[in-house]
Amino acid sequence: MPTPTAFAGLAALMGDPARAAMLQALLSGEALTAGELARIAGIGAPTASAHLARLVEGGLVAVHPQGRHRYHRLASEEVAAAIEMLGGLTVSVGPPRRWPHGEEFRAARLCYDHLAGRLGVALHAALVGQGWIAPAAGGWSSTAVGEAGLGRLGVDLSAARTARRFACDCMDWSERRAHLAGGLGREIAACCLRQHWLARLPPAREGDALARRRLRLTPEGARRLDAALGVRLAA
Repeated sequence: MPTPTAFAGLAALMGDPARAAMLQALLSGEALTAGELARIAGIGAPTASAHLARLVEGGLVAVHPQGRHRYHRLASEEVAAAIEMLGGLTVSVGPPRRWPHGEEFRAARLCYDHLAGRLGVALHAALVGQGWIAPAAGGWSSTAVGEAGLGRLGVDLSAARTARRFACDCMDWSERRAHLAGGLGREIAACCLRQHWLARLPPAREGDALARRRLRLTPEGARRLDAALGVRLAA
């Protein structure tokens, strides 16, 4: 267990509104520059750089220099999962209110590098229900029938196995049920995007910290996921 001081320090690091907006934006799984994050947070470049330095020092964000640019990503899948769970906690402990982010965002979105929302939860349930994944130490393993089915869909299982965790639960912010994370969750999302079964929605406005996470299930994607796993996303 962390000490109370360490726990309070991490909470304070995430508690600033500008830093929170940056962390939310990085849940898209994309690497963003300080300038992009400054615009999302609605602050100036020097202030953004100072905030990012604190997030890097605190272990929540990693920096990847490339040429003249410095790209920022969440430091790990564990950081992403913690932010997603905090999002759910803010909804559950606050006063009851209507879902504020639009039904498209609730239907399908990215949680770091894997699928979330109703689609992510339905996909997880279908993988379990069809016997494609089975409980294993620390998460889930693929079954023989699952490997055959995932292979037919075009999911790269070899790439999924390079992840530190092959498949594990991540509590969904809006649905309060688990969606699938880990290497398998990442590769399923990558497969759906690569084959245009999912499309990224363009940002509706500048400064929307959630914009880069928005997804839309295409008609072909709906057909393929229904045929393979019986996954149907209600309108």
